[in-house]
Amino acid sequence: MGLNSVAIYLLFVFFACSWIVEASINGQESRLIQQGPIKRSDFPPGFLFGAATSAYQIEGAYLEDGKSLSNWDEYCHSKGCSELGDGENGDVADDHYHLFMQDIDMMHSLGLKAYRFSISWTRILPKGRFGEVNPLGVMFYNKIIDNLILKGIEPFVTIYHMDFPQELEEKYGSWLDPQMQDDFIHFAETCFKSFGDRVKYWITINEPNLVAELAYELGLYPPNRCSQPFGNCLAGNSDVEPLYAMHNMLLAHGKAAKLYHDNFQPTQGGLIGIVSNCFMFEPLTDSYLDKKAAGRAMLFYVGWAVDPPIFGDYPQEMREYHGNELPTFSQEEKEFMKNSIDFIGINHYSALYAKDCANSSCTGTANRAIKGFVEITGEHNGVPIGDRTSIDRLFVVPRGMEEIVNYMKTRYNNTPMFITENGYSSPNVQDVNVEDIVNDFKRIEFHQEYLASLADAIRNGADVRGYFVWSLMDSYEWTLGYNARYGLHYVDSKTFERIPKLSAKWYQEFLKNNSLVDPSAIRTRQSLLISY
Repeated sequence: MGLNSVAIYLLFVFFACSWIVEASINGQESRLIQQGPIKRSDFPPGFLFGAATSAYQIEGAYLEDGKSLSNWDEYCHSKGCSELGDGENGDVADDHYHLFMQDIDMMHSLGLKAYRFSISWTRILPKGRFGEVNPLGVMFYNKIIDNLILKGIEPFVTIYHMDFPQELEEKYGSWLDPQMQDDFIHFAETCFKSFGDRVKYWITINEPNLVAELAYELGLYPPNRCSQPFGNCLAGNSDVEPLYAMHNMLLAHGKAAKLYHDNFQPTQGGLIGIVSNCFMFEPLTDSYLDKKAAGRAMLFYVGWAVDPPIFGDYPQEMREYHGNELPTFSQEEKEFMKNSIDFIGINHYSALYAKDCANSSCTGTANRAIKGFVEITGEHNGVPIGDRTSIDRLFVVPRGMEEIVNYMKTRYNNTPMFITENGYSSPNVQDVNVEDIVNDFKRIEFHQEYLASLADAIRNGADVRGYFVWSLMDSYEWTLGYNARYGLHYVDSKTFERIPKLSAKWYQEFLKNNSLVDPSAIRTRQSLLISY
């Protein structure tokens, strides 16, 4: 055979092999689309699938159109809020303030049925109750709400998501003072009056337990208050200030919910709830003491946030541990706190281990984040509870979704629930290129596995009514800056172009009741084609 004939023969073999592999894998893809691991039809017909964001993390325009400085603006400008020391902040973020119409079109193309976002307190009430309502701020959110509804997307609105006017911190110390309750009620009432004719789902406060922990116990968030051994802050008391801040947030919720139920719900017909940061705590070992410790961890973290809005008071176990340090609700307060929510919002990302420290020795800081003589860890004998993510204490543990939902179902009499946040950010994302970020196979696997776990809980009777991916697009992730990427879309930091990741395509297909190619099949396909 001549040289040219050999070349032609080899070329023929190459294309033939490529075609066979391509055809085989395309067939596999087709089967996976038809028989994916989880489908939209595995959930109830009226189930709301959406995505979530928060104002400070995406809006930018930090001083435009009458907006004032928030606590996060001040913190980032004065102290530097990124733990990486790179000077990042949310001044521009994703420029959603100017690109919201494009973002709403993006949501519509995904097929979202709901969008969870927050109202910037400083955009609506730049000086809190000490100033006037900013009409340009109201106009901005009216445009968002109206255009969401026009696209068939349900607005799911959070009133307070970490950011408030810095002036309130300077005047009286924000959440450490009961006056903050009055400011929050004024803010909530302004929102109900301005948007309540169209908004049917309200969240008063996002993760009060996380705010109390990170801002007042560990000093990682503004106002950066803590004491040793929990952190090295200029001021604060990590033993009691988290309790006071939490108490004021819960009372602010209760009063705002009463206002809504009494004065707005009868005519507007919406629902109101609160969102808790919900880890699932599992015993480190099968010992009786560790099992008790896991139960205490659930009560002292999740129960701390959800018991008062359901039962009207803190868990009794917290009272036994804290004694007089734990603030008390008056009888009147217990009455309006009890059953003050129409639904529970669950932000769930991970499960962790709980180790008893009351009757056992602990090597770490006992009570770190969780009170009750419990040490929290993500490892057992050096083995992590699940794959690591960009945040130290967040691991990929899909079973935790079913476990936390079942826990909430049992403890809170199956009060309606929404999964208001669930998402994945791979570790060391700052070290990878855009192509790797966009081809986010791990994120698809994460959502598939967590949704399958959630579907199991619903099949077993849990009244869960919606699921929100965190987040719609990569955004400013607080002290992690832009180096933790949770988005379905990558955002170019120079052009602000929104580039859909593979997970966005997966979610789009999922919402059509398809299932995009299994990530492992995609990887197999790429490796096979490269090998030829």
